[in-house]
Amino acid sequence: MRLSRYFLPVLKETPAEAQIASHRLMLRAGMIKQSAAGIYSWLPLGFKVLKKIENIVHEEQQRAGHIPMLMPTLQSADLWRESGRYDDYGEEMLRITDRHGRDMLYGPTNEELITDIFRSYVGSYKDLPLTLYHIQWKFRDEIRPRFGVMRGREFYMKDGYNFDLTKEDALHAYNRHLVSYLRSYERMGLQAIPMRADGGPIGGDYTHEFLVLAETGESEVFYDSEVTDLTFGDREIDYDNVEQCQGVLEEFTSRYARTDETHEEALFNEVPEERRRTARGIEVGQIFYFGTKYSEAMNATVVNDKQERVPVHMGSHGIGVSRLLGAIIEASHDDKGIIWPEGVTPFHVGIVNLKQGDDEADAACEALYKSLTALGLDPLYDDRKERAGGKFATMDLIGLPWRITVGPRGLKNGVVELTCRKTGESEELSPELAVQKVAEIYAGI
Repeated sequence: MRLSRYFLPVLKETPAEAQIASHRLMLRAGMIKQSAAGIYSWLPLGFKVLKKIENIVHEEQQRAGHIPMLMPTLQSADLWRESGRYDDYGEEMLRITDRHGRDMLYGPTNEELITDIFRSYVGSYKDLPLTLYHIQWKFRDEIRPRFGVMRGREFYMKDGYNFDLTKEDALHAYNRHLVSYLRSYERMGLQAIPMRADGGPIGGDYTHEFLVLAETGESEVFYDSEVTDLTFGDREIDYDNVEQCQGVLEEFTSRYARTDETHEEALFNEVPEERRRTARGIEVGQIFYFGTKYSEAMNATVVNDKQERVPVHMGSHGIGVSRLLGAIIEASHDDKGIIWPEGVTPFHVGIVNLKQGDDEADAACEALYKSLTALGLDPLYDDRKERAGGKFATMDLIGLPWRITVGPRGLKNGVVELTCRKTGESEELSPELAVQKVAEIYAGI
């Protein structure tokens, strides 16, 4: 993409309403624009990152054997009355009446709708296990929406639902989701710690939240510092292997890590004092096992091998796709702007032409742009007739991991400058070697 043809409405000043880094930087980098309280338009740069995050979630969910679908944003209130949650959910639910007087709602979650789909088509244990998921917009009418996409009213979320014959099978689905989430977060450049949490309005005795440590987190968390040394890495997992998935769960949850809602001081004090940590955390996902809560209420049953009709065991599993974008920025920025991890960057590399209109510099930039594009990479070429300082400031603000700077002086020596946004380190390379190095960086991502 050529910046002169792109829509990137960057701001020089920080909007007064932005209280945290991610909100400030998303507004300044032209990623979002507020439409109403807690509701945002996603401008091209923000939308591009949102789709990168969504694609990672899709890939890891399907790697784990989960099946994508799509459910509507509006749901019938009758389903929620059937489960008993319509009145219990509270004022966060946006309730609507259509022109025929039917009660509807803008879905904050989809347990009822997916259970209705399941009971309409599945009747035998032979069709289990089954996990369906979708990525869709949700709405919760927060009393005080704030912090941009971190606590908005409308948000983009992956929610998945498993249906299993037994509790043991459903707990394997729970473990499988935990593994797939760990893979997803690491691909995004995040360390998300699974912490024992409260079931809230969804319910369930088994639940873990995934939290990213950040000063602006809304939750107070207590943990053993050893959990921050754990990484999933590039290990291969057989998602059908019960013992292997259980082993990963034990590895990542056997050390103390809890939110303030489930914190137990006595247990925390059993952790060696030098390893006890208290911090703030941003929730970016949660997994639940809630047994037969919805299947019994809504008569979602199957016939087992003894020809008995039994309610299925269920769980739900969510990842805040739009919230993740804010969390990544909170975890990875400096005073100049965003620092995108390679896995989610909107463009792989920026090209800065220090002297637009100079024949040699223009030709070198065009050659770089074509070479990178031919390799399947997505460069952003700043071809504006703008001073060099302004171009550098824009690149630092939008946070592309790598920048290639091209100017007449370097070209006389046959080199361009390749700069790492995270470290600030630069090296002079021939244009061909700069392209090769960028390609190698992204080859394994």
